[in-house]
Amino acid sequence: MDRPAAEGAVVTSRLTRRQRRRISQGVQYAVFVAVLVVIGVRADWDRLQNQFAQQDLASQLFPDIITMALRNTVVYTVSGFVFGLVLGLVIALMRLSSVAPYRWVASVYIEIFRGLPALLIFIFVGVAVPLAFPGTEIPGGTYGKVALGLGLVAAAYMAETIRAGIQAVPKGQMEAARSLGFSHARAMVSVVIPQAFRIVIPPLTNELVLLFKDSSLVLFLGVTLQERELTKFGRDLASQTANSTPILVAGLCYLLVTVPLSIVVRRLEARADKAR
Repeated sequence: MDRPAAEGAVVTSRLTRRQRRRISQGVQYAVFVAVLVVIGVRADWDRLQNQFAQQDLASQLFPDIITMALRNTVVYTVSGFVFGLVLGLVIALMRLSSVAPYRWVASVYIEIFRGLPALLIFIFVGVAVPLAFPGTEIPGGTYGKVALGLGLVAAAYMAETIRAGIQAVPKGQMEAARSLGFSHARAMVSVVIPQAFRIVIPPLTNELVLLFKDSSLVLFLGVTLQERELTKFGRDLASQTANSTPILVAGLCYLLVTVPLSIVVRRLEARADKAR
């Protein structure tokens, strides 16, 4: 071995694991900064500002983007979450049932609605349901259709989450409740399910964040001007003004809700980990 190579090998071997990790992190930071600099130099910021950041156009979106679009988005999300939570709990209990047909139905439902894109579910709700049941209307109009579409998708995921939470509750809890004279159903409702929900609060909150973004699919149901959510509202005004500023503002409104919810999810997960 050459002497310089040997000296280099000796120097490398003298580096501690912490020093090598710091060098690696320094290289990664340098690469990251270099990429940012290249993007900052090469990007045409004037064109971006003209297309996405017209302040006079952004000011015209208020207060409608808050009082109508954001409000509708929140209503759609909450209604879909509540419906999905109730249906998901039923599907989860069916998955854990000792009755085989219940388990089969629940398994088929979960596999179908987890495997299909949410867009197809909305098309099914908006087109297939009226064709299958002529003359019937989903209660609540557009709000009912959105709650049904979002809830059907969310329930498949929530069912598996709730099932995992129920199975995570120690079996001794059920045995203790039964020894006190509780029936199986009462023990499940009064003892097991409350503890299961305490376990699955973080993933359920994360599902709420996902539903908030999926509410943008409402536009495929043919909503009216007063029923528009953030994405539909931004797209319509972007088409009218031939400028993308409304879309950017709509995106910021999404972040106004999803970022705090994501912080809540992380804190709930940290609290759950600490409790365990």
